[in-house]
Amino acid sequence: MKKQTVSSDGTMSMKDTFQKGGIDTKLSFVIMGFANLANKQITKGLLFLISEILFLIAFVNQVIPAFHGLITLGTKQQGLTTKTVDGIKVQVATQGDNSMLLLIFGLASIIFCLVFAYIYWCNLKSARHLLELKEQGKPIPNFKEDFKTLTDGRFHMTLMSIPMIGVLLFTILPLVYMVSLAFTNYDHNHLPPKSLFDWVGFTNFGNVLSGRMAGTFFPVLSWTLIWAVFATVTNFFFGIVLALLINTKGLKLKKMWRTIFVITMAVPQFISLLIMRNLLSDAGPVNALLAKWGWISASHPLPFLSDPIWAKFSIIFVNMWVGIPVTMLVATGIIMNLPQEQIEAAEIDGASKFQIFQSITFPQILLIMTPTLIQQFIGNINNFNVIFLLTGGGPTNSNYYQAGSTDLLVTWLYNLTVTAADYNLASVIGILIFVLSAVFSLLAYTRTNSYKEGVAK
Repeated sequence: MKKQTVSSDGTMSMKDTFQKGGIDTKLSFVIMGFANLANKQITKGLLFLISEILFLIAFVNQVIPAFHGLITLGTKQQGLTTKTVDGIKVQVATQGDNSMLLLIFGLASIIFCLVFAYIYWCNLKSARHLLELKEQGKPIPNFKEDFKTLTDGRFHMTLMSIPMIGVLLFTILPLVYMVSLAFTNYDHNHLPPKSLFDWVGFTNFGNVLSGRMAGTFFPVLSWTLIWAVFATVTNFFFGIVLALLINTKGLKLKKMWRTIFVITMAVPQFISLLIMRNLLSDAGPVNALLAKWGWISASHPLPFLSDPIWAKFSIIFVNMWVGIPVTMLVATGIIMNLPQEQIEAAEIDGASKFQIFQSITFPQILLIMTPTLIQQFIGNINNFNVIFLLTGGGPTNSNYYQAGSTDLLVTWLYNLTVTAADYNLASVIGILIFVLSAVFSLLAYTRTNSYKEGVAK
């Protein structure tokens, strides 16, 4: 006797379903819903059948042309033709293909086919379920009973269906479209609908990593990593120091001190950054005040934001002003919940405050805040607001393409998109940022004590 193949969830495989099933089960592999109709599940069977008919109609009329457009990205370019109107020759624009729309419709067609494949799989699972019920001698549920399972036992799946459709349309499709642009020549020289763009493979990646864009990419990448490290470390270190000072025993008016530093969080970040930009400009109040005191010459102001090196230090300093209070609040919560018995025992044994901090306080804070630190590091890699609002990526650098001396990868991506209209290069930068963030997050998080203790439990 041939052994029946069983899947991981305890049901028979589709191969055995086809071999052991009757004509109604076999036809369900070709005509969706046939097994349901044969077993008097009329409503469910009709829904499967109608979905197959609609898919076949859409496949012939829409999907096949969309696939062709996805492969070619258009063959007819928009142009001008001369026509004679009332004896006068005029130029009239002729319609051509739009590569951008062809790419979007092609990707949408792929997602549409994948959704239908899932419906088809549900049809096969339904046919298998009916076969198993008949083999076990159990009654066939009607549509009302099936619908009840969607609102009872599988209610979570029913609720998830609506947001999943939204994710496919508004997250997956734009994301795949953005990634696809990295493999095209969609730049300022190939802007639709006037011009067509085409597939170029990995050419854009070569240009960014080793070609004409490498002279901009690697310096910007280096500054992005330096900025992310210093922005994360300074906020973490000084936030902990501030929290320890405020929570020192004997300090009066702790709530007042804590409130003063938290006020920076109450003000929207973009307002703080714009204010600091005006304060630190060459003709700003800080330089005017220093000149009034005689510390600098009025004709030679300190280039807080106009010199590349000064601008980078200024950015890190301003970010500390904005970010330290956040770390201070988190660290305060941890410090207030530290085991006082250990601290008191250490004090009795003669440990100094620094030794207590080194052996008890800091390890506890680091254990709890390590995931937050990883998140802050990734957030700083993509910290668009601080750079864009404070320096705008400047000062300008003639050696870079569409990037300034303080531009991060994310602000360079913005310039490539909005200013230069080089969407293919911007897409490559976006993919590289994602890879950088994902690899670092996985490597760092899986090596933290927080993760190891969670896995051990």
